[in-house]
Amino acid sequence: MSNKPILSKSETDWQRLDAMTDEAIDLSDCPEITPEKFAKAVVRHGLPVAKHKAQVALRIDSDVLEWFKSQGRGYQTQINSLLRAYMEAHH
Repeated sequence: MSNKPILSKSETDWQRLDAMTDEAIDLSDCPEITPEKFAKAVVRHGLPVAKHKAQVALRIDSDVLEWFKSQGRGYQTQINSLLRAYMEAHH
């Protein structure tokens, strides 16, 4: 690692960026987020996770369970993450 001091003044032209319209932003190197990609997103939080997990029998519509299973390994963890996000949003 270098011991060089970090520049204290930004080299970004903030005035030019502030004046830029949405249409002027070049997004050619950013892939579009499609509904299919969004559906595969994983909810992650920096918050501590419960240390103990309880095993429960839970009735879920079969098509919902099959969809989660089709996402691959970790589908139970993904279901837990989504339930946790819902819980935290409704606290």
